[in-house]
Amino acid sequence: MKKILLKDSWIIRAPREKVYRIMSDFENMPKYFPAVAHSIHIIKREGNNLTMEAKAKTFGRVISVHMETQLRPPFGYVSDNKNNIGTSGHEEFMMEEVPEGTKINYVYDVELKNPIFRIFGGFLIGWYAMRFWKRAVIDKLKEMLEK
Repeated sequence: MKKILLKDSWIIRAPREKVYRIMSDFENMPKYFPAVAHSIHIIKREGNNLTMEAKAKTFGRVISVHMETQLRPPFGYVSDNKNNIGTSGHEEFMMEEVPEGTKINYVYDVELKNPIFRIFGGFLIGWYAMRFWKRAVIDKLKEMLEK
């Protein structure tokens, strides 16, 4: 199986607590980030461990995603995700305070199970997905918090 490591960081001019409040509010993700989240339902919650079923938007389609997520307040979350289009991955959304506000460090280690994604995965997932995610999530966070 082919793996792709997606990794980037951004700075939001807002306190980490405000960014965390939005990014850990999974059930409201469709309201905050409609370009990537169609629906998210928390199936089980044990402390900071969440099991969720989501409908995510990717490549113009709505896909089902099973998420096993661990909140790490006030720093972010890590999540192991499996979807119905032949990819799975380990996602880390972690934050640190910097003089300018909050630095977001994002890592998504994607495993490509679908043979078509193995062929085109580097371009589709590696190049396009991160640019789209930045516009759909990071830029929206900036709009909400950098007022």
